[in-house]
Amino acid sequence: MEPRVKSVVTLISAGVALWIIGLIVCIVIGAEAKVLWTCVMGAGLGLTGIRYTIRRARRSDI
Repeated sequence: MEPRVKSVVTLISAGVALWIIGLIVCIVIGAEAKVLWTCVMGAGLGLTGIRYTIRRARRSDI
């Protein structure tokens, strides 16, 4: 992978990690289900973004 793609994947991975940390904190403090699902969807969309970024880089030969 190109350094540029690696930096984007690293940035998205950091975002996913923050969503997961947020989910854990929300579970500990007993937040509403709406907040928990927001964290789950944020992490899930981040993982989808990582997959999309890698596939796009491979297709366009960046």
